Amino acid sequence: MTTLGLIVGNRGFFPDKLAKEGRNEMLKVLMEEKIKVVALPLKDTKYGAVETYDDAKKCGELFKRNASKIDGILVTLPNFGDEKAVANAIRLSGLDVPVLVHAYPDKPKKMDAKDRRDSFCGKLSVCNNLKQYNIPFTLPLLHTVDPNSDDFREDLQMFAATCRVISGLKNLRLGAIGARTNPFNTVRYSEKLLESHGISVETIDLSEVYGMADKLSDNDRTVQGKVRSITGYVPCENVPKEALVKMAKLGVVIDRWVRENELKGTAIQCWTSLQEYFGIVPCTLMSMMSENLLPSACEVDILGLLSMYILQLASGTPSAILDWNNNYGDDEDKAVMFHCSNIPKSFFESFKMDYQAIIAGSVGKDNTYGTCAGRIAPGPFTFLRVTTDELEGEIRAYCGEGDFTDDKLDTFGGYGVANIPGLQALLGYACYAGFEHHVAASRSQVARAVADAMETYFNWDVFCHPTF
Repeated sequence: MTTLGLIVGNRGFFPDKLAKEGRNEMLKVLMEEKIKVVALPLKDTKYGAVETYDDAKKCGELFKRNASKIDGILVTLPNFGDEKAVANAIRLSGLDVPVLVHAYPDKPKKMDAKDRRDSFCGKLSVCNNLKQYNIPFTLPLLHTVDPNSDDFREDLQMFAATCRVISGLKNLRLGAIGARTNPFNTVRYSEKLLESHGISVETIDLSEVYGMADKLSDNDRTVQGKVRSITGYVPCENVPKEALVKMAKLGVVIDRWVRENELKGTAIQCWTSLQEYFGIVPCTLMSMMSENLLPSACEVDILGLLSMYILQLASGTPSAILDWNNNYGDDEDKAVMFHCSNIPKSFFESFKMDYQAIIAGSVGKDNTYGTCAGRIAPGPFTFLRVTTDELEGEIRAYCGEGDFTDDKLDTFGGYGVANIPGLQALLGYACYAGFEHHVAASRSQVARAVADAMETYFNWDVFCHPTF
């Protein structure tokens, strides 16, 4: 659950009652939206609002004492508010968290001296001061908005998602299992650029993984437990028992390595070493991890994994890694999105374990069991791709929203037909900007929060499709 520090702005020669009423109303809305609050008690300042430097010190100290709990700060202006007091309270708190600036709307029939808010104007002053203090902030879609409205409640949920992304990326640790498959220059990335943003990558060679797996007996308790987990997760008819045991051994090794290194996700060298020298594909294991909110990306695509994890943080739901794979007939706004696949269970209409039809031609069918094959269920989704641009020394990304459709398609692997208005322009941008063919997807609509987190608080170069 997200916890916000609440700052209620007030300015003395505006009606004090508005600050009192606004505070009570905002607390009620936050409670209804299941957001926890840290706020000044009524006894500490006039109506628990922030107006003077002394108020700002009290608020800053309160937030500092609760720093480990606070994910973000909500500034609400029931009247004009004191811009310096708001900015000082945030600065004195020492918090480095997202800030949402909200202003109450005036009503045309309540524009007399005792009811007029002027929050419309005060918000501009607060934001001006935050810029001077070098404090980044987020805005609701509307300049002034009623806290009880659906618009503001959506703003709150988007801001909560932004806070989860920012919090979740701090000191993030990801795991790379195996080396980049030689033909795939497209998944090159800069560990140093990621490290400069607090994101670390731990590595392990496949030879170590094979060695640890080989030491496990077929009847090992953890191996048999993993076999039961696999068969309970996905229908495995016609899959050889030997392949299931190999998958289980690989799963036990990966699970231990993830726990020991406190990793939040993995990217795996999924072909062709695993097929030629171990005899399976790891897709089902990766699907299971992603479904359990430990995302796993194909082809040692660490930046695809990072994209998956960001979407997961924002939505609280599993993410998938997909290829922008095929056109869909002559429809310029539709594309086939595909992987072999390691797509999480919750994405599918129905699915089963199968063999990897593409690689089977070169390594043999019996060495390629383990894919999760099925169609992605219709519904909305968010897409995201993060990349490192070493030549410019920056991290870039694009994101947007679309829908998986029920358009007819007969193919193999894990697949879906996606409808994205303006798709051709998006693909053109991805090509010209040098983005990869992999893209992360979430069965949610969180592009606004994702873009806000990356652009506003990490200062990454973000292209939104369309612009929010």
